[in-house]
Amino acid sequence: MNPIHRVEVFSTGQVEIRPEHAAATRAPMAWWLTTSRRWTAPRPINVYVIEHERGIVLFDTGQDRASVTDPAYFPQGPAGLLYRRLARFAIDADQTLTAGLERIGLAVSDIEIAVLSHLHQDHIGGLGELARVGAAPGGDRRRPRILVDPAEWATLDRPLPELAGLLESHIRLDGLNWETVRWGPADTSVEPFRRAHDLFGDGSLVLLPTPGHTPGSLSLLVRRPGVAPILLVGDLTYDVHRLEHGDVPGVGNRARLRSSSRMVAELGTRMPGLVVAAAHDPGAEAAVRAAAAGGVRG
Repeated sequence: MNPIHRVEVFSTGQVEIRPEHAAATRAPMAWWLTTSRRWTAPRPINVYVIEHERGIVLFDTGQDRASVTDPAYFPQGPAGLLYRRLARFAIDADQTLTAGLERIGLAVSDIEIAVLSHLHQDHIGGLGELARVGAAPGGDRRRPRILVDPAEWATLDRPLPELAGLLESHIRLDGLNWETVRWGPADTSVEPFRRAHDLFGDGSLVLLPTPGHTPGSLSLLVRRPGVAPILLVGDLTYDVHRLEHGDVPGVGNRARLRSSSRMVAELGTRMPGLVVAAAHDPGAEAAVRAAAAGGVRG
């Protein structure tokens, strides 16, 4: 029996980043962030939707359109300058989380669980829309669970979280039902990972720790009988082909990024046909749709 009815993906706009952000060079982040004059081609800001028999699950919530319409969205001063140099966004009015869900026949109020790969701005942007569900009359009975790694949540309490890419005022919102992931021993089917969290206890949706881009970055393994498995990896990579060649992004702890990347690669050797889908990989949408339809990525 297959408890997953469908897997969907849509983008909440486009983002351009520095080439050194997409693939690490020898230059430290502080150097390229302040000196680079180049941008990549526009990349998607993907949100993944899994319709499970026990509820609708989101993986990441995209970028908030207010980030391009509200001058007060980002911090002022030096921190604001760093955000402007790190990325630039283009988000149309029909590229909100709510609009994307409506295009696939769902509403924000249908969401049972929202899993966040990490807490950077382009992954938490839909929290405001989810918060409004929780704040609505009767919302306490149906507000979605927001899952995040405990190490990731702890970064909010470090000094100057904004300088670490955490916009606290857009994360700690009223009306949200936060939970930290309870990691437990992983079964042998997801080796080499030793810790995991099975969302519904049926093996179809399994969270795996993949730290590196941030201290608590995590991934979601989607498994259906007879169909290629899908691993949603957030910002572990920006291009699956770079991941296959051992390249890591320029933002994060490089040693941990390499370690998590090696574990994902080993998982792929144990799961033939595994589709790895990153948040900003231009090829991710087509790969996920092919896998969800029963195909195997070539």
